[in-house]
Amino acid sequence: MRAVVVETLDGPRSATVQEVPAPEGAHRRAEGRRLLVDVHAVGLSFIDPLQTWGRYQGGVEAPYVCGSEISGQVVEAPKDSWVKVGDRVAGIVWQGAMAEQALAIDDFLIRIPDSMSYAEGACIYMNYSTAWYALDRAGAQPGETVLITGAAGGVGTCVLDLGEAFGVSTIALVSSDAKEKVARDAGATHVVRSDGDWLTQVRELTGGRGVEVFVDMVGGDGFLDTVRSLRIGGRGVIVGFAGGSIPELRMNRLLLRNLTLTGITMDVMETEHPGTLERVRRGVQELLDAGRLTPAIGAVYPLDRASEALASLDDRTAVGKVVVTVR
Repeated sequence: MRAVVVETLDGPRSATVQEVPAPEGAHRRAEGRRLLVDVHAVGLSFIDPLQTWGRYQGGVEAPYVCGSEISGQVVEAPKDSWVKVGDRVAGIVWQGAMAEQALAIDDFLIRIPDSMSYAEGACIYMNYSTAWYALDRAGAQPGETVLITGAAGGVGTCVLDLGEAFGVSTIALVSSDAKEKVARDAGATHVVRSDGDWLTQVRELTGGRGVEVFVDMVGGDGFLDTVRSLRIGGRGVIVGFAGGSIPELRMNRLLLRNLTLTGITMDVMETEHPGTLERVRRGVQELLDAGRLTPAIGAVYPLDRASEALASLDDRTAVGKVVVTVR
């Protein structure tokens, strides 16, 4: 079968299309439960280019089949699985997605409706689950305001899209005209530009008090201002570090303003709080079944241009969700 293989950890350009054997056995996280999917489309996220450089903390050694998120049709499943042969599904696999077939895990899948294309389906599981879990962990309440950094990216656009379902107002922080358009199209209540005095604008939009919640995908040098955007008693959720560096913070800032910061990793939480994955999956599935999710596809690449797709995330030119079609 055709697959995108990363031969050396030298970045996105090291990914090439090759012929490889079909997957055997079960996914390494599936505890021997074989679940095989015919892959139609692949959704990319920040972990994919990071892995090509060997910088993702949950990565694997090269060579490996690239791609973290699949959309396709089940061709083999355990008899006791909630998914069945023939089901149209989407989910995260961490590695091995960019291939004609991929091993999957039923705990990390959702069903996609017949009305949704596989390209749209490839945008759902990872980003919407992360966005849903971020708002849930923050305890976002109807009537509150949420600041989203990296708001034109895959997770950012999903947080914006979920704003209505959670009953919150959203402020999207973006860095260009193109990203501003993506954020507005995704449903942002307000948009501010990071190349201006955005912190003052956020305070003006919130009557001088700041936001109740932020969801941060960027980290980097601007993280301190992101924390400063919180009102007294505010909560921040840290999703990732797309800005390239992991920030440090003096803890007196939390003490003096009664702030709460938390990171999120669903599968780690599952180890101590079983049922986390099911609760998140159910929350996303209910919204998907109700037709309340509108994924923002930024670009679609054929399999032969997978390295270009990865590079667009690596150099931060991508907006919305980047999808690679396999079939």
